[in-house]
Amino acid sequence: MIPAPFDYARPTTVAEVLQAVASGGEDVKILAGGQSLIPVMRLRLAAPETVVDLGGVAELRGVREEEDAIVIGAMTTHSDVLSDPLIAANAPLIAEATATVADRQVRHLGTFGGALAHADPAGDLPAVALALDAEFVLVGPGGRRTVAAGDFFVDYLTTALQEGELLVEVRIPTLAGRWGMHYEKFNRVAQAWSIVAVAAAVRTENGHIAEARIGLTNMGPTPLRAAAVEAALAGVDATDEAIASAAAHAAEGTSPSSDLNAQADYRRHLAQVLTRRAVRAAAGL
Repeated sequence: MIPAPFDYARPTTVAEVLQAVASGGEDVKILAGGQSLIPVMRLRLAAPETVVDLGGVAELRGVREEEDAIVIGAMTTHSDVLSDPLIAANAPLIAEATATVADRQVRHLGTFGGALAHADPAGDLPAVALALDAEFVLVGPGGRRTVAAGDFFVDYLTTALQEGELLVEVRIPTLAGRWGMHYEKFNRVAQAWSIVAVAAAVRTENGHIAEARIGLTNMGPTPLRAAAVEAALAGVDATDEAIASAAAHAAEGTSPSSDLNAQADYRRHLAQVLTRRAVRAAAGL
């Protein structure tokens, strides 16, 4: 189908983006990679008055290293994330999850910030952001503010972004110590959305798990931290038995849906299985 008529703006600076959004009418949509927005516009499930294209804003692209964080521009494409040496060295969990996003064509156009701002609970990157304690930098009419990943995802396809605000970059705190990371995804066919997935970051010391951060994909209307698993893993020996015992708590506090792909009880089972696999791999077993 053909989208409904709309006005189009392609600014070249963040300031121009905010002005275009403010003057664009009552229904303004931000176009990042367009891999989620364009299909719903073609189906006329969305009919914005104005589309503001971020493709011309160079300052929103790229990855840089700061003293305490890796900073990823919101318009950095998935393919650029995959090839970036800073991400590979400091946050390989991001690259591993990004490699499972759709296909090459989508990864070439889709953007890191766009996928996070879309906030699809079946998307691969939100749970990774939770596991890495990412911070989201937002700019709007009221200025610049930073929102923790745990506060950014509010509900299904809903974030802490307020009217007129723009996600400009994501900060990934630099981790000290010996960390292993792994993303374990289960889907029906290649290139499909996750039925369930688990993002694990594990810090080990002298054969023990000193700290674990576990993000769950598609186990509720937002990405979730598996807090019960994290608590159960703290201080235990890095063994199959200890990890399996902790992973049994993976579905606690979740509210998975039932749909054509899987029933809720099956998702709960998958969360336990995938958590065990992800933690084992992250712990180097």
